[in-house]
Amino acid sequence: MNTDTVLHLQPDDFPVHGERLIAESAAFAVTAFRYPSSVEGLRIANARGHVTVLPFLGQMIWDAVFDGRRLTMGNVFPYPRNGASILETYGAFAYHAGVLRNGTPGPQDTHPLHGEMPVTRMDSAHLRFGHDAEGGFVEVGGHAEYVMGFGPHYMARPRMRLYADSGLIDVEMAVENLSAHQMELMYMLHANFDFVAGAQIHQPADYSPQNTVVRKTIPGHVTPSPAFLELLEDLGRNPARMRELDEPELYSPEQVFYIRGLGRDAEGRTRLVMELPGRDAFSVSYRPQDLPHCVRWILNDGDAQVAAFALPSTCEPEGYTAEKAKGHVRLLAPGEVARFPVTLGYLSAAEAPAAISEINNMNKG
Repeated sequence: MNTDTVLHLQPDDFPVHGERLIAESAAFAVTAFRYPSSVEGLRIANARGHVTVLPFLGQMIWDAVFDGRRLTMGNVFPYPRNGASILETYGAFAYHAGVLRNGTPGPQDTHPLHGEMPVTRMDSAHLRFGHDAEGGFVEVGGHAEYVMGFGPHYMARPRMRLYADSGLIDVEMAVENLSAHQMELMYMLHANFDFVAGAQIHQPADYSPQNTVVRKTIPGHVTPSPAFLELLEDLGRNPARMRELDEPELYSPEQVFYIRGLGRDAEGRTRLVMELPGRDAFSVSYRPQDLPHCVRWILNDGDAQVAAFALPSTCEPEGYTAEKAKGHVRLLAPGEVARFPVTLGYLSAAEAPAAISEINNMNKG
């Protein structure tokens, strides 16, 4: 019997001034508030820390802090803002990129950066308190319906689940094609971890030019210098140079890599870990069967400090025209539902070694 407790959220639940504790259990406290921009915020705290979710703005995870460590990228946005694209509020820890289009638009593309979903206004939002095999949890979910006359029609159902004594977050996007026709789909979970100098990236793939591939396409927002182009050539030959983030100056402008040939465990999951100098770590795990591409985006300049070391995706981020030419645009049949579950977050210094050992075992496999 399902004994979960569900609280349906309304925008009026979020006070204009101050904060409001709207739900509490032995393991969790959930607080509603509103940013100066009027965007609704939901802070969910457990014994390890808290995550801040924007329940009505794409259900992005704006911030995450566990064991005193902030996971979120450094950025210039003091708070989230409503806008036409993610560029107008680029400060989130994690957001759902896509769904119809994704990546940096190329010269022939008309879509916004990373598509429509990041800043979609949700039609509903809810809190769910429950218990499963992993223990007690609180979940934020909801839905947004996209419909266009003589065009695509889909239902997006994102969710985020936090357990009682964990720094890891389960995130999932489910997309259902409600149209009578096939629908093109491009999705990425864009997880923007903080850039930490001296961190080391563990992955179940080698750092060869074949499996850690540097992007040599120059996006429109990057103005390359001769030194930058020379660096791209060197990274192409020697991608192991970025295994450890011990050259922070390398990542201004940004560097993008495609990680291929990732190992998997017995359940078909892969995992990547960014081990920090204090031996704690950031972690991302998922099934390549669901998300066959893994993108790495690292940027460290005066405006943004981000080590998005594992972006699980159905495609690479070169925009619709380029990805369609590569055969990376997925087709969703009428009535078909695609699910994209990912677990990401923080591991303490006591928890990280087991995850790194797991990755090493994948390498051996």
